[in-house]
Amino acid sequence: MNQKYVFERFIVGKSNELAHAAALAVSERPGLAYNPLFLYSGVGLGKTHLLHAIGHRIMAKGLSVINATTEQFTNEYIKSIRDGNTEEFRNRYRSADVLLLDDIQFIIGKEQTQEGFFHTFNALHMASRQIVITSDRPATALTLLEDRISSRLAGGLVVDIQPPDIETRLAILNAKAGASGQSFPEEVLQYL
Repeated sequence: MNQKYVFERFIVGKSNELAHAAALAVSERPGLAYNPLFLYSGVGLGKTHLLHAIGHRIMAKGLSVINATTEQFTNEYIKSIRDGNTEEFRNRYRSADVLLLDDIQFIIGKEQTQEGFFHTFNALHMASRQIVITSDRPATALTLLEDRISSRLAGGLVVDIQPPDIETRLAILNAKAGASGQSFPEEVLQYL
């Protein structure tokens, strides 16, 4: 996981405060608060940052976390089928305390991967293990996913992250500048 993506470095504004609060709640009470948590937004608005921040907090508690992109999940699943190691794949993913899966939209149209994901999701959910999923669109807009998957994704807390307002943008620029030891006059930040 990216060491820079922690809660302390996430800039909270009106556009993302619900997502931040939900991510914090999940990291404090995995499997009990908002399970599954489904975060969606456009590119670059903080989904992956929150996903990693959750992972860091939960790992600090000594719990096991699997953090994967949907592409990694797909590749591992296909390889396990090809190599005859599906039991090993199942055990790896289904024994985790927390599954963090980024960009679920990439399993659209991949029926075999959807099948594997569906069973993994069910096994984790039934065991009260935390699941956090991100996407570039709401679960209901993932129309080419099987209905049974879409309904499960929408069955927890679904939170969108909107583009930040000007105040939050300025705070983000200030934080990024400060992290690199720089500071800029207000008018420069306003221009950026």
